[in-house]
Amino acid sequence: LLAWGAVAKKYRKNEMIFHEGEAARYYHQLIEGRVRMYSTTVEDKEFTQGMFEDGCSFGEPPLFIDEPYPAAAVAIRDSVVLKISRDIFLKILVEYPYLQMEFLHTFAQRIYDKSIATKELINNSPQDRIAAFLDVYKKKTGSDNPVVVGLTRKEIANFTGLCVETVIRTLIKMEKKKIVAINNRKIVY
Repeated sequence: LLAWGAVAKKYRKNEMIFHEGEAARYYHQLIEGRVRMYSTTVEDKEFTQGMFEDGCSFGEPPLFIDEPYPAAAVAIRDSVVLKISRDIFLKILVEYPYLQMEFLHTFAQRIYDKSIATKELINNSPQDRIAAFLDVYKKKTGSDNPVVVGLTRKEIANFTGLCVETVIRTLIKMEKKKIVAINNRKIVY
């Protein structure tokens, strides 16, 4: 990306990278840090669309269809993001067709994960929603052993569409049922 003119930009914690409804002009590749993409409801409630870590790209679907960003992106830790213009990004994909398959795989995985999450949001109890979310979270770590969930209760609420208080109450119930463990305020699943 650097050879094609990408620029590394530093973002401080809580600094916006792009806003919902803004024209999609850049491909974003997270070098280090953590970024959250979220949309806002009419009641100003935030719903997390995705969380991205080192090495992940984010916000690319609108680049392919020339539409505005459907969600906002914010650095939730100090972060460094490579940015390259939409036009150059599309030229790179023409030059390196194997990257098209990489993006196809990434998009397919994200669509699959969203489908599972949507099903859980629509049909299930708070415990089922949280458990399904934690299943996806754990799957992404690649571990069969219990993992420490590196998210706050508020972040889990934003992913599951629940309020923070409901997440807290439900996690306490899940701990009593031995579905999760809570050690030093950290959730282990």
